[in-house]
Amino acid sequence: MKKHRANRLIAAVLLRRRDVLGFLAGTIAVSLVGCFRGQSTSAKPTSAPMQAATQAAATTPSCVVRPQQTEGPYFVDEGLDRSDIRSDPADGSVKQGVPLRLTFRVSQVGTTSCSPVAGATIDIWHCDAQGVYSDVRDRNFNTLGKKFLRGYQVTNANGTAEFVTIYPGWYPGRTVHIHFKIRTGSASQHYEFTSQLYFDDALTEQVHAQPPYAANGQRTLKNDRDGIFREDGKQLMLQLTQGAQGYAGTFDIGLQMS
Repeated sequence: MKKHRANRLIAAVLLRRRDVLGFLAGTIAVSLVGCFRGQSTSAKPTSAPMQAATQAAATTPSCVVRPQQTEGPYFVDEGLDRSDIRSDPADGSVKQGVPLRLTFRVSQVGTTSCSPVAGATIDIWHCDAQGVYSDVRDRNFNTLGKKFLRGYQVTNANGTAEFVTIYPGWYPGRTVHIHFKIRTGSASQHYEFTSQLYFDDALTEQVHAQPPYAANGQRTLKNDRDGIFREDGKQLMLQLTQGAQGYAGTFDIGLQMS
């Protein structure tokens, strides 16, 4: 897997990209939004509905430069243009888990201001409640031909894109995370930003105690023990709001593309 390097951005260092998995060891203008088999489960309801959280996310984003991180071994450029990534187009089955609505707000960092990035393609991919990725062959599973929990959306005039997925599960060697990749421009002027989103450990414990996650057992690695998270993962934490339909989060990210 190739490593990515990026220039030092405003107040943040873009991290050198490291490979993971198979080798055990969360406002500028982009909001970003990653896995288990089993029966569906609902998050405990509160008075703040997901819709309100989503509407709040539509406010003007702040400019926040985030670090890049490794793409990992399981990126597949499927070309699946869809907001709800829970289903498998191959057979119509839907991955079960606590619903998660992710809003990305992408901006370009300028010399004196930030501006929304329209037309950027955002891919996200992550494992299911049992720690399984789709469309890959691994020593522990073979899901070639499956396409669950993968997809892309294109940012609108406000630089936003939304996804509906489930709270990710876990697998050995990594803390809970979602991968994302942002691509802009034409073939001749291409810009790519790849990183990961992370979750609060206490929230993960609460979610993973429910079905279908509980069937995967106790996770073996938390944030502070994950080598990739330790490389500025705190700047990539996804802040979530709980509602009657699950969780919702908005992630702002500022890109320096010049």
